[in-house]
Amino acid sequence: MAPVRGIFPHLRHFFMPDDNQKTASPKLSPWLQYAQTRFLLWLLGSWLVVFAATRLVLLAASFAQAEATPAAILGIFAGGLVYDLAFLAYAGLALAAVVFLLPQSCWGSGPARRVPQLLLFAACFAMLFVALSEWIFWDEFGVRFNFIAVDYLVYSKEVVDNILQSYPVWPLLGAIGALALLVVYRLRRVLSVPAPALGWRRRGLLLAVGGVVAALVAATVGQDFPRPREGNTYQRELAANGPYQFFAAFRNNEIKYGEFYATLPAADVASLLHGEVAEPVAAFVGSEAQDIRRRIDNPGEPRRLNVVLVTIESLSAKYLGAFGDPRGLTPNLDRLSRDSLFFTNFYATGTRTDRGLEAITLSLPPTPGRSVVKRVGRESGYASLGRQFRAQGYDPAFLYGGRGYFDNMNAFFSGNGYRIVDQAALPKAEMEFENAWGMSDEDLYRQAVKLADAEHAAGKPFFLQLMTTSNHRPYTYPEGRIDIPSGEGRAGAVKYTDYAIGRFLEAARQKPWFDQTVFVFVADHNAGSAGQQDLPVENYRIPLFIHAPALIEPRRIDRLASQIDIAPTLLGLLGFDYTSTFYGRDMLRDGDWQGRALIGNYQHLGLYDGERLAILSPRRQMRSVGEDEREVAGDDPLVRRAIAYYQGADHAFRQRLIAWRGD
Repeated sequence: MAPVRGIFPHLRHFFMPDDNQKTASPKLSPWLQYAQTRFLLWLLGSWLVVFAATRLVLLAASFAQAEATPAAILGIFAGGLVYDLAFLAYAGLALAAVVFLLPQSCWGSGPARRVPQLLLFAACFAMLFVALSEWIFWDEFGVRFNFIAVDYLVYSKEVVDNILQSYPVWPLLGAIGALALLVVYRLRRVLSVPAPALGWRRRGLLLAVGGVVAALVAATVGQDFPRPREGNTYQRELAANGPYQFFAAFRNNEIKYGEFYATLPAADVASLLHGEVAEPVAAFVGSEAQDIRRRIDNPGEPRRLNVVLVTIESLSAKYLGAFGDPRGLTPNLDRLSRDSLFFTNFYATGTRTDRGLEAITLSLPPTPGRSVVKRVGRESGYASLGRQFRAQGYDPAFLYGGRGYFDNMNAFFSGNGYRIVDQAALPKAEMEFENAWGMSDEDLYRQAVKLADAEHAAGKPFFLQLMTTSNHRPYTYPEGRIDIPSGEGRAGAVKYTDYAIGRFLEAARQKPWFDQTVFVFVADHNAGSAGQQDLPVENYRIPLFIHAPALIEPRRIDRLASQIDIAPTLLGLLGFDYTSTFYGRDMLRDGDWQGRALIGNYQHLGLYDGERLAILSPRRQMRSVGEDEREVAGDDPLVRRAIAYYQGADHAFRQRLIAWRGD
């Protein structure tokens, strides 16, 4: 043990030299005598410490959910170390390239020594900033950086404003800046201890070795290695490395289904899909086997009613009194549950707004990677709900409380049959309240009433599709509306959301068009997707109300369904005949259809039948979640149905089988 013990004085020597120390110890390893290599070693070691500390803090915040037994904790930190080293294999190569370009004069006691000190400050600030960002992201989503974090870079204005309004950002930045300065001050002598020059030959050798290591890491460590796919999701996320996952998500923002997921022969996919969407009123007219295009011949005369479809930000079912919440946050929605078609067993397809809008507007399962809404250049030209209404003589409008460039919404909706009314299109005088995400729900509903009045005055039916913003962090809204002060949390935002809906319906009841209008209220997604499983089914449950008191008899509907079923249900309710590319079904049609829910995130894809959940994951893995979670074979009937939906939807998207053809 003597050689090992002898290392520590040397480490203390170049990390924390004494004030009267003037020269580097000649007993150090030749490589460690160089200022550049000491500097790099310190930086990489500091990153490891920060990563471990971040993991420890996140574990403490989610200790119960992670089921943190001693064995689990060991696995979290062992797997985490692999990811941390994998990230540093890339980051260290980049840092070395920068450090090795600095002249030798920077590593002495002259004025040029300020350059490494500035680099050290920047590196310390960066690593502390990443740790802080990881905490904020975990607090919001319960996962490490993923596609959402990548999107946040793209839509930086809304995200930055949201963070500024939700957290004490400037004091936090000041604190990590002060801590970084303290580190630089404490280690200033380390950087100025005279040391021999590291020759260009050795610099090149080190960079070459670093390049080989980075290549080996790229070939062996992926987003899912070494974390086990099955088991507690919190444990897997804690074992991950946030920056590593961020860059991996940035690189893999679109996933081809057939390359990563379990597949079936095309003929089997076609047969299963046709069975899933077949109805007595449907006749298939597709151009190929997997094409589900069909002619829908709804019975009776069509009714050209007005439709207002409201998609509500982040409204999980668990917040409503109608689903058992005792706090009285949603009196208006609870009243709607008694005065409307109330769907009690209804699920979101995803965990982001763009996924909800994709499912509602295109009736498309959540294919892996980005939603169609955000696939720039390939987001338009589909047989959307808006195009179906336009073909019936309507002028569909998409109203958004924020700026429609966020999540590529303007491009998606304008390219699929809608005209756009968003925050940018309105004068400031028409908005009483704004926060990071846009105007308040009350302002949005006033715009909807204004548009409805104009369409009614022109003698035209209207279809208005709204997307609200108030039920979102920073949870701010106009003062004096409810008994919970603005900005105090989700409960207040939910109660204000409900308040605004009540005011909207009260205003609409005074209008001559109210009795000929169908109101649809549905959430875009749930308020939180984190759970102990990859796809915690209950977290995806959301409310759906179809309200038209003069036209529809209220009743409770317990049939299992999801957002992809809204479009065919709405068109069936109006009695429209149309050509459908929808993967959903009419939830109101009588028959023995038991329903199903399609749910997913950017990577895992699920099909829930009310008892079991089939999960498809990359590396062609298939699992079943019921009383327990287990891997299953491809002949499992529920898994085959899931594969058919997702393989078929990916094929339809890539082959443009869901394109609008004007029929």
